Amino acid sequence: MAGRAAEPEVIWARPERAGRGPRPAHSRADIAATAVRVADAEGIDAVSMRKIAGELGMGTMSLYNYVPRKEDLYELMVDAVSAEYAFPEPSGDWRADVLGLARQSRELMHRHPWLPGLMSPVYGFSPNALAYLEYCLTCLDPLDLPYGTKMELVAAVTSVVTTYVANEIATAERTRSLPWSAEQEQAVRIAYLGGQVASGRYPRLAASFAEDAGPIDLEAVFERALRRTLEGFAAE
Repeated sequence: MAGRAAEPEVIWARPERAGRGPRPAHSRADIAATAVRVADAEGIDAVSMRKIAGELGMGTMSLYNYVPRKEDLYELMVDAVSAEYAFPEPSGDWRADVLGLARQSRELMHRHPWLPGLMSPVYGFSPNALAYLEYCLTCLDPLDLPYGTKMELVAAVTSVVTTYVANEIATAERTRSLPWSAEQEQAVRIAYLGGQVASGRYPRLAASFAEDAGPIDLEAVFERALRRTLEGFAAE
């Protein structure tokens, strides 16, 4: 197919447009912005080479001259939204700085609900991803650990945020698909759970619910999960 490489390559090491001809009519930034807009509005499944080419007013084969593979398009998208991070001057308190980045990540993923599904180390070589990693390591300068361990810390925090947000998004999507209200659904499930716990078959669960009947403060759970992750590295 036109524009496709015969061997593996990194999209960022590739010219903006392969082949001869007139000056490119579109930039990677144009293509990425269009794909992000489609994914935000219609979901990641709506992002196809044909769809993005149509949105840009070009043929599908022409788009392959700019982006050889759909996976490369995904990489452009992840890089594009990664530009939304703010990198304030590190405070010297590495825990506070990393927590601030984690909160930004959570907000970013909610703005772009398709993002958790595309989180992969494969996309860690893009310009904005590298800038993010460099900033993370700068924030971690006060932490006396090898760089390899610091990279593990960044990966662990990213994993916590991604998993948490993916669950939030899945819950919200399920709630929107229900033929009744979320409150009705919750009431039925709580009633069922209460009956099961009261049966005596689950004494530890019963003790747990007796200790804290809820409701669960999801914001506090998110913060605790992050802080415990950070403290695990601080103890090394």
